[in-house]
Amino acid sequence: MNHQATVAASRAVPATSTSPARIRVQGLGKCYGTLEVFRDVHMDVGDREIVAIVGPSGCGKTTLLRCIDGLVPPSAGKVDISGTEVTAPVPGVAMVFQQFGLFPWKTVFNNVAYGLKLAGVAKGEIRERVPKFIKLVGLAGFEDAYPYQLSGGMQQRCGLARALAIEPNVLLMDEPFAAVDAQTREILQFELLRIWQMRPTSMVFVTHSIEEAVLMGHRVVVLKGRPATVFETITVDLPFPRSRETLTLPRFATLREHVWTTLMDEARAAELQLQR
Repeated sequence: MNHQATVAASRAVPATSTSPARIRVQGLGKCYGTLEVFRDVHMDVGDREIVAIVGPSGCGKTTLLRCIDGLVPPSAGKVDISGTEVTAPVPGVAMVFQQFGLFPWKTVFNNVAYGLKLAGVAKGEIRERVPKFIKLVGLAGFEDAYPYQLSGGMQQRCGLARALAIEPNVLLMDEPFAAVDAQTREILQFELLRIWQMRPTSMVFVTHSIEEAVLMGHRVVVLKGRPATVFETITVDLPFPRSRETLTLPRFATLREHVWTTLMDEARAAELQLQR
């Protein structure tokens, strides 16, 4: 099947994965009063698969993620995780937010331990597990530091360690690197890929960066329209593990351009309407 036929097929059917679905989004819609944010969203995320979500500002990417997490109830459709319908936050699902979300009065150790304490994990097990995840994200030696003593990148590493410490089956990422500088962002992208290679899990990664979506994802889901729907699902056929060399591959450039063009078609159409 050629590229155009593949694209046409991906528009015609809901996104699916070759592996069993860990997350299944079926006909999801969300309204706030008369404002319909998105409708009829179908998306599957396989076990040990990374799905990146991109779309214009205001299309409901973060709201969709919060519906998957059980933080926001959908207005239509449903979300299943591991075969169970999500009606509230469920065990085994962790979310990493854009703005770090650390407690300023807690040390790195206690921030990372927070989710484990909520889950009722024994103190001895917490003392054993937390240092492993602090080391995994590259923060060994900063266990007693407070957030104000850390750089933005280090704070985000701490937030990632807190999410990983509960050893989730599902990891939801809401623009996790948007608040850091470009150099730190690139470092964290490859750190997250390294960690995922060591501890693969199902991941949904929301981002405004097309390059980041193509680098991180097995597939890229493009949301478009008002209300937003899944316009296209693009398979990223780049090998793992991915590295800085991945960014230089001709296929990477082709995929990045395709996602960019898909998104910009809508922006161009809106601009033409304004000019009339």
